[in-house]
Amino acid sequence: MLRALLLQVLYGRRSERLLMEEMDYNLLFRWFVGLEMDGAAVWDVTVFTKNRERLLAGEIAQKFLQAVVEQARGAGLLSDEHFTVDGTLIEAWANRRSFVEKKDPPERGTGARGRKLLRDTHESKTDPEARLFRRSRAAESRPSYLGHVITENRNGLVVAASVTQSSTKAEREAALAMLPQISDGRRRVTLGADKGYQEREFLEALRGQRVVPHVAEYAVVSKHWPNTLRAEEREDPGYEQSQKKRKRVEQVFSWIKHVAGLRQTKLRGRRRVDWMFRLAASALNLLRMARLLPATAG
Repeated sequence: MLRALLLQVLYGRRSERLLMEEMDYNLLFRWFVGLEMDGAAVWDVTVFTKNRERLLAGEIAQKFLQAVVEQARGAGLLSDEHFTVDGTLIEAWANRRSFVEKKDPPERGTGARGRKLLRDTHESKTDPEARLFRRSRAAESRPSYLGHVITENRNGLVVAASVTQSSTKAEREAALAMLPQISDGRRRVTLGADKGYQEREFLEALRGQRVVPHVAEYAVVSKHWPNTLRAEEREDPGYEQSQKKRKRVEQVFSWIKHVAGLRQTKLRGRRRVDWMFRLAASALNLLRMARLLPATAG
């Protein structure tokens, strides 16, 4: 099943039904999964979908990503010191018109000073965990989740990935949650990021784990948009290099969205979207490793 789901991600098949149809006649797919060339397909679409839930319950996607990362580390493809973090919006399988008022909204909201926000008072009938969110004032609010990755700077391989509900703080919170996968708090590492991570509390948390923040700074500083990097961090020899490596994260998001098909997810619920996002990150790592390993061996 894991091999079949990898095929779905690598070849951008929109649904399990299309994947099962192609499995009937595509000899490459049948060989990769381990089916006989002239045998019947092993899965019914409904059975395949239900069995996928077993993989989700066992957190197979996270274990698979960890195994791929360890294989890349053993082959000498990973940097152990320099990393980059970023997040991207993933459209949910829900419609704006599906949002209705909650039956039992909380008495105190999640906004500043307990102010009730839209996510406190409304939820989608089709995907209650999706939130209406926009990345900028010029953009349209859409039902969405946020996908997050940490990549290493040598070859742009994903070393950590996760999906959260959409919010303005989600990127920084997810970065801190993924931090143990790159830092044990004893050795020095660097973490590049865009201006969205320029927040005092976040930078202090990084420093507490011996992570040097290589976060982009605002060109125009104001009361609401301050730069809080220390002089030694701004003048660090690797700071400029970390900023140049940030584009590798955008390449990761572009592949996951347009090749793996996660620009708009077909799954409902954060756990399912998170599972598929990690699987897509693993698939991208495998593709890059296939190109890098022959050169490394030589």
